[in-house]
Amino acid sequence: MLPQVDVRHLYSVVTLAEELNFTRAAHRLRITQSALSRQITELETQHGFQLFNRDRKRAAQLTEAGRTFVQEARSALLHADRAIHFARAAHHGYENVLLVGHPHHADHEWVSTLLTIRLPLFPKLKVRLTTLFATELVRNVLASELHMALVTAPVTDAKLTIVSFAETQLCAVMPETHPAANNEQLQLRHLAKDEWIVFPRSVNPVVHDSIGDGPKACGMYPRGLPSPETRAQDHLCTPFMMESSGFKDFNLQEVGS
Repeated sequence: MLPQVDVRHLYSVVTLAEELNFTRAAHRLRITQSALSRQITELETQHGFQLFNRDRKRAAQLTEAGRTFVQEARSALLHADRAIHFARAAHHGYENVLLVGHPHHADHEWVSTLLTIRLPLFPKLKVRLTTLFATELVRNVLASELHMALVTAPVTDAKLTIVSFAETQLCAVMPETHPAANNEQLQLRHLAKDEWIVFPRSVNPVVHDSIGDGPKACGMYPRGLPSPETRAQDHLCTPFMMESSGFKDFNLQEVGS
């Protein structure tokens, strides 16, 4: 007998695994924190294993069982999404469907460009998009679950064909009141005493590690960046957050030691 698992519960688990915080995950899901907690607890109780370790600050950490569950849950959600896309394509008479993945932070213009793909040999081609983190995008391309993916700084793999699509800037964002906010150029030493807030490593391990390696090469260990031991355990940093005003940004390509 197949296990009875609500797709919404799968999505809730995956979202919490990405955020590792009940408040942020509930906000993304547009449900209350208590409703999210209840969904996770019901799923754990129903199947007899613990997915997350909780603390009193609404934070959560995946257990080993949780890591395995999330990996398979992502695959299940992707296949459910594929089933709907292919059925819809068949209903509308499309002969081929091109499955393209992109990260959550992808530039909207890039996504719009992907939707304009036209192949003369496939006049009835339908482009369908799905959103995943970089590691999941690469894994799904290798598994032939996606035809192509838009990934920033992808890992090198002989099985992948990597073509440059566009270049983008990586920026440092700080309050306007920061002592270095009015500098024409920003150097790492200007940020040595600050607590850095970076996106989770799961978003893009290559870029995340590069951000951490820069200060380390200069003998700096800013608060907020993971230690080598923490990185090896693949723990996640605090997600990157930016207010809509009151901040200045600097191109990190200009950042020097």
